[in-house]
Amino acid sequence: MTQTRLYFTTGKIESVSIFAALEAAFEDEGLPIAVIEVDEDKDIHEVSLYADGDVDMVETRLKDVLAELSLPKQIEREALPDIDWVAHSLEELKPVRAGRFFVHGAHDRRKRHSGELAIEIEAGLAFGTGHHGTTAGCLEMLERVVRREHPRNALDLGTGSAVLAIAIVKLAHIPVLATDIDPVAVRVAAANARLNHVKALVETATAPGFHHPIFGKRAPFDLIVANILARPLMRLAPQMADHIALGGSIVLSGILERQRDAVVSAYVGQNFRHVRTLHREGWVTIHLKH
Repeated sequence: MTQTRLYFTTGKIESVSIFAALEAAFEDEGLPIAVIEVDEDKDIHEVSLYADGDVDMVETRLKDVLAELSLPKQIEREALPDIDWVAHSLEELKPVRAGRFFVHGAHDRRKRHSGELAIEIEAGLAFGTGHHGTTAGCLEMLERVVRREHPRNALDLGTGSAVLAIAIVKLAHIPVLATDIDPVAVRVAAANARLNHVKALVETATAPGFHHPIFGKRAPFDLIVANILARPLMRLAPQMADHIALGGSIVLSGILERQRDAVVSAYVGQNFRHVRTLHREGWVTIHLKH
């Protein structure tokens, strides 16, 4: 069935409350909702609601939700072609090799090489498939850090699909806390942990920043990985320092090459020491120790 995308732009803080309100309002229909960052520097985020059937009614309800939040928006429409996007994505999505890791969909299970650490992530549940330079860079860096430091307690902050949490478990066989601000991402993370047979060691939680009580129960961490964005990572530097064990490591990504120095400075100011920067496809992955 042909879908129509109803969309508008807003700021990041507003997008979080709007997403939660729309998820509650359209829970019974199960209409897909998405938020993407359009411009980090200008704080522009695009919120999309995918409707079928009576699109006018859905748009009216959407406007009502925004009115209740006192956040009226100019809503645009885009008619989408009748395509099985999951199948289409799988056709285009090739497996990724990063270090010893092989990140793939179900259709590429047979392409695994002997000795590789396979992580299966479906395109239809893609909150980070390993194909972005930041995720692949994190996988390479994590392999080096875990091999040298043998952490015993790890955190994947902003876990998305849980690719990195799964990677840590496959490398070190240790418990990993995987958190995200997005409850949909957390559900996907838990599903992927089960799919990769590491659910017993991956604990998932919906948690913005470090304000959830679960961090107090699980900290300090020997290893923290956070593939988010440069500005949030800089703001989180003091809390990272509070939750990392003495001598522990953090691996940061989601950082453009031009943003590297500012991020490193923020963490050096919290008594972290820069160890290594890995460059990949215009992005950097940074390893620091406390």
